[in-house]
Amino acid sequence: MKKYNIYFILAVIFLFTGCKKYLEQVPDQRTKLNTPEKVSELLVTAYPRANLFLWSESMSDNVIDNSIAGAVNNINIGGYFWKDPEDISQDSPNYYWGACYTAIAAANQALDACNKATNPESYKAQKGEALVARAYAHFMLVTYYSKAYDPATAAVDPGIPYVTEPETVVLKNYERKTVAYVYEQIEKDLTEGLPLIVDNYAAPAYHFTKKAAHAFASRFYLNKREYDKVISEANETFPSNEFASNVRPWFAYANLDVSETRINYTAGTNPGNLLLGETVSRIANNYYNTRYSMPQVKLNNLTAPVGVNFSAFKKYSTSSTFYFVNKFYAHFVRTTINATTGTYYAMVPLLTTEEVLMNRAEANVMKGNYTAALADLNTLISVRVNGYVPATHDLTDAKIKNFYIATISDPQQAYLKAVLDFKAAEFVHEGMRWLDIKRLNIPVTHIDLDGTVRVLPANDPRRLCQLPPEVSLSGVELNPR
Repeated sequence: MKKYNIYFILAVIFLFTGCKKYLEQVPDQRTKLNTPEKVSELLVTAYPRANLFLWSESMSDNVIDNSIAGAVNNINIGGYFWKDPEDISQDSPNYYWGACYTAIAAANQALDACNKATNPESYKAQKGEALVARAYAHFMLVTYYSKAYDPATAAVDPGIPYVTEPETVVLKNYERKTVAYVYEQIEKDLTEGLPLIVDNYAAPAYHFTKKAAHAFASRFYLNKREYDKVISEANETFPSNEFASNVRPWFAYANLDVSETRINYTAGTNPGNLLLGETVSRIANNYYNTRYSMPQVKLNNLTAPVGVNFSAFKKYSTSSTFYFVNKFYAHFVRTTINATTGTYYAMVPLLTTEEVLMNRAEANVMKGNYTAALADLNTLISVRVNGYVPATHDLTDAKIKNFYIATISDPQQAYLKAVLDFKAAEFVHEGMRWLDIKRLNIPVTHIDLDGTVRVLPANDPRRLCQLPPEVSLSGVELNPR
């Protein structure tokens, strides 16, 4: 009996030792963020995997009621009529809201790991990327869903929830606070994170490199109307002023076919793409053939700012009705290897060399530095005009004033209009025109085929995208209508 008791005791000890080891294992085999490399892998998801390009273009003055033969697309229709979004699918404001907060959640989880690490110095690069990525996602949210930053009203205008901690409960209450508060938090994250960034990415175009972070900073300070900082950040992006050699090279696409042009335009090797987004999106399928889009005259006028024809652009048409600049490539990922269903992705430019150059031009205009602004505009002309000859194609003070003399008498406003028109040409289909309309409170007019005139006045509440209705479950108020 003593022998059997010993065997029984040994078996129990072995059983409980095995159970203890088993219970010490994480049940779902989740990865512990206990190395800088693992945190870097998480940060791949700290960028919004969505875009609002189609919605933004549809809201702007870039499009008209083109043809009843156009493709029916709910995003295009909702944007054109400035409706509150009902669609929750990709390319919708509701989808973008969720994608931004998903990215913020990943950034917060990464920051939590960085801050709790026993060797925090080893995580500095990851912390820098996470802070800037968190700032970017919040900035895009406040840009679309709140009023544009205005120093006179920012302290009372409702912002968006600025989330800085990982979520640990299913439903947590959040406050919108104010636009001023959101901007303060963005600037805090940006200024803390940028110096920590180390440019050692395998695919740098998909991460906040120092160059991309400074580019984002130039956009942020332009919206904040701090023009000296815009110029400083633009200069930090390209310290040797090498803008002309780092734009998206349209001249190189001259002999490429449609697919090759699209792939190259949104490639990570394209020097103009300072930050690319891998987005779940059908933008490549829909941007050129929807009902509310561009006819030939509209596109030709748009891409000839201040009378300068951007002849390097490759323009295409569908049935001689729908005209477009060839930009986006549709990546279709099948659900399984033999499936006929799947998800469309689009690689889209989020920050570019051209934007930084135009940000600096606008800042110089607002400071009255017109000679410097002209230099920036002429830099863009030099890489967008076939057979460029400075004496023929460069803008001058007289050309700008004469071009706008019928409608604009203030020289500063004439120069500002020139910059905005250059941006509208450069970023056609990319949603940037709406950001300028929103930022500067520019009225928009849409004219339907039957002659109906629709106007979105300055300060109209429909300029603010409506928040998804389900956010009210977390105590977040919707925008007034």
